[in-house]
Amino acid sequence: MQKLFLFLLTISVSVIGNAQFSQRVRDSINQLSNEDHRIMMKQLGIDSIRPGANGNDPKAPNAANYDEAKANPYPSLPDPLVFKNGKKVNSAKDWWQKRKEIEEDFDREIVGRVPANTPKVNWIVLQSADTIYEGIAAIKQNLIGKVDNSIYPGITVDIQLTIVLPAQVTKKVPVVMEFSFIFPRRPNDTSRITAPAWQVDCLKRGWGFAILIPTTIQADFGAGLTQGIIGLMNKGGRRKPDDWGALRAWAWGASRVMDYFESNPRIDARKIAISGHSRYGKAALVTMAYDNRFAIGYISSSGEAGAKLHRRNAGEIVENIAGSGEYHWMAGNFIKYAGPLHWNDLPVDAHELIAMCAPRPLFISSGNVGDAWVDVRGMFMATVAAGPVYKLLGKKDLGTSEFPGVEKGLLEGDIVFRQHNGGHTPAPNYPYFFDFATRYFK
Repeated sequence: MQKLFLFLLTISVSVIGNAQFSQRVRDSINQLSNEDHRIMMKQLGIDSIRPGANGNDPKAPNAANYDEAKANPYPSLPDPLVFKNGKKVNSAKDWWQKRKEIEEDFDREIVGRVPANTPKVNWIVLQSADTIYEGIAAIKQNLIGKVDNSIYPGITVDIQLTIVLPAQVTKKVPVVMEFSFIFPRRPNDTSRITAPAWQVDCLKRGWGFAILIPTTIQADFGAGLTQGIIGLMNKGGRRKPDDWGALRAWAWGASRVMDYFESNPRIDARKIAISGHSRYGKAALVTMAYDNRFAIGYISSSGEAGAKLHRRNAGEIVENIAGSGEYHWMAGNFIKYAGPLHWNDLPVDAHELIAMCAPRPLFISSGNVGDAWVDVRGMFMATVAAGPVYKLLGKKDLGTSEFPGVEKGLLEGDIVFRQHNGGHTPAPNYPYFFDFATRYFK
């Protein structure tokens, strides 16, 4: 059964939302994900964990909390400017040493460790064509990044990437790369597909854009952990508790795209933005934190395991991420903090993941209507708490700890925040991000 499932997985991983992807296969994915989750808990010596927040039933015993009076059970955060031995961080030189402590905690307990000697990726241009986006001439290329699988030929990883560059611009151009979802078209849907506004805006500014499909790097469910780049490095075996999860794997894939950008004579690799929304907002933040070649980040509605403080009780919480539906994003060790440990036992929090991006510019974004699950205020608080690191490195923070109103962005610093009045979408804040990025891309 498992071998059959893994065969289906390899051919279907990029279209998991497709209506033709049978209920039987979805049930198999859930069953195998639950099994892998149980095995990881056994490795950790855990019999059970606390239930996650229920965001669908406000009358449930574990209903998600949206009452700010109950949202901060652990108001004291780890100080990013104090070493573990109690010594204060007083200089930029000190910070880079402290940052190693923070990174080690994230590697071991939160997002997992990337194995040594990860394989090389050979980028192949499958198709290159002239095209037009709302009157703007462009060159569109579809590429595959073939991951060297000589250590375990039974697993193949082919990373899907699309790059679109303005045709009339002769100098090297900045590129905005987005971790992108695949939204399957309905059967018999012959409607014309139009480019999202952010892509056209890039070209109007003389920039390029790139679309990276994360699920071609690593599947977005626990059953896939023995496949993809994680499975390849483990030669088809299961993870250890501090092995990397999908967020770190997706970030690894983005870094391999950056390798390609550095070799492309038409791309200015010093001016690459990484963007992502929701779970891919989490991945974009991890990418920025771990690869300082990315110049700027747009982190949209990333919520828990992204820019939201783990110590907050609002919307999605640690227990949701640690459950069998989302644990694969994280290191196995993260599950411990949903039982027997608690949020306050975490050695680090989200503000330190943001601080790992310093001094590079970062745009933290969220919606309003229907976006409470991601805890907008918790993301703002983390952004504020990362500010001292930016200031230590000579950059400008938010300038206030007062939560701003909707559509009232704090956009003057090097780390900025804005909540738009839409729903769970990055679209309304993209123009503000582009204006922000222009300051650094000139």
